Amino acid sequence: MTTQLNPYLNFRGEARDAMTFYHSVFGGQLDVMTFGDMGGMGVPDSEAGQVMHSALTVSDSVNIFGSDVPSHMEGDFPNGRISLSGDDADTLRGWFDGLAAGGTVNVPLDKAPWGDWFGDLTDRFGVSWMVNIAGGEG
Repeated sequence: MTTQLNPYLNFRGEARDAMTFYHSVFGGQLDVMTFGDMGGMGVPDSEAGQVMHSALTVSDSVNIFGSDVPSHMEGDFPNGRISLSGDDADTLRGWFDGLAAGGTVNVPLDKAPWGDWFGDLTDRFGVSWMVNIAGGEG
């Protein structure tokens, strides 16, 4: 049996832009449904074009979901941090560089004290990412 962790990101009117950006970084298949596609779902007409659910399927083990939080839902919806790890250095380095475009690198992707390569960034949408490349040359 396979277990997957699928991060689900929340935005306020930026989900389509964010998910399109992630699609440009990770590739894969992006599917987007709007509130309007689902009959409105109780949101104002001005929000019918916002994203009710989106799914970026990168591979069998990498999926990212996202949606816009309707204006009638109060509160802060922080996205936490997403960790990408493994031993495919070229892929992980490419993802780190792509996500860093227009964002802030908090910890440059470099050799870490535990022997792996590690980097930390906040992308241009405010989502925090950690990248860990197992051992080797990173």
